Amino acid sequence: MTSRQLFSLPLALALCLALVACDSEKKAQQGAMHLPVAIFDVVARDEPWPAEYQAQASGSRAVEVRARVEAIIEKRLYEEGDYVEQGQLLFQLERDHYEALMQQAQAQFTNAEREWRRVRPLYEKNAVSQKERDNALAAYESAKAAMRQAKINLDYCQVTAPVSGYSSKENYTPGNLVGNNSLLTYVNQTDPMYIDFSIAAPERMTRQNLAAEGRLALPAEGRYKARLRLLDGSMYKGEGEVTFIDSQVQPSTGVIKARAVFANADRSIMPGQYVRLYMDGDILKNAVLVPQKCVLLTQKGSLVMGVDKDDKVYPIPVVVGVSVGDKYLVLEGLKGGERIISEGIIKARPGTQVSIMPSGGEQPRDGAAKK
Repeated sequence: MTSRQLFSLPLALALCLALVACDSEKKAQQGAMHLPVAIFDVVARDEPWPAEYQAQASGSRAVEVRARVEAIIEKRLYEEGDYVEQGQLLFQLERDHYEALMQQAQAQFTNAEREWRRVRPLYEKNAVSQKERDNALAAYESAKAAMRQAKINLDYCQVTAPVSGYSSKENYTPGNLVGNNSLLTYVNQTDPMYIDFSIAAPERMTRQNLAAEGRLALPAEGRYKARLRLLDGSMYKGEGEVTFIDSQVQPSTGVIKARAVFANADRSIMPGQYVRLYMDGDILKNAVLVPQKCVLLTQKGSLVMGVDKDDKVYPIPVVVGVSVGDKYLVLEGLKGGERIISEGIIKARPGTQVSIMPSGGEQPRDGAAKK
């Protein structure tokens, strides 16, 4: 081998190594130029569509507590605002007058009963006339009724709670004379508890239209379930039921009144309390839901940016419908199985090569760019 050949061999090896290095660097640069994006896998399936409303609790019954006789209030026997049980004594009215009337009625009844017992056997022996017999019986029945009424009036001197619930402020203080039918206070029954809310008329119409198109399945017999989120952010442990949705729109507000009922045995919900109500029962049929951040709104309509099997970007025109939480219901353009860009969409252009990264902006995974 000549000296020239010996000199050329190392040079050739060096050139080969340089070419390999340049090729590797070029490929690395090409890989680095791929646009990093996160994708959302489109799926078509039945999806629950709960509705959420601001709501307010109210007692299922606000019952008036009224005096049934005229008398002076002697005592108030409950703390205003406390929970009271049905039959619990709330007010004591002065009894003296009605005790005297009761004693008088008892005495009259005793006399009438004695006279009736005397006349009845005599009449059976034809010793007294029919008229005397009838007068004695009438006096007896009248005295018995008067005694019963006197006892009722005496019992009315003790004013009790008609239902279990939260008491209200007294309207009359002890020492005041109250008349028959005077309103003394209220008791709000809180078990069950009513939850009142309003449905916007356009929202109600949207759901009805989707149901008519076969895109939405309504609950059987229209019986919606309900859940509550309390002011502290916790979910109420019990499940309720929507028992009333009005058939007319309120002209002044454009809303439809509705009500749900919840058991409240532990009294954890109080009248007047604000809550968030979730109405469950509607099911979107074979629905395609995509995050709202995936949808670009343009002058020519809405579109999403798809990623094909070669990890290249292509536009997909779509028609979106209602919002479902933080997603759109896609009515046209997607059928399920597509991959669309959820992060990095602003820089994505048709034909751009992308690298798939986990949602949240992490670096692309090795081998994630190819399937």
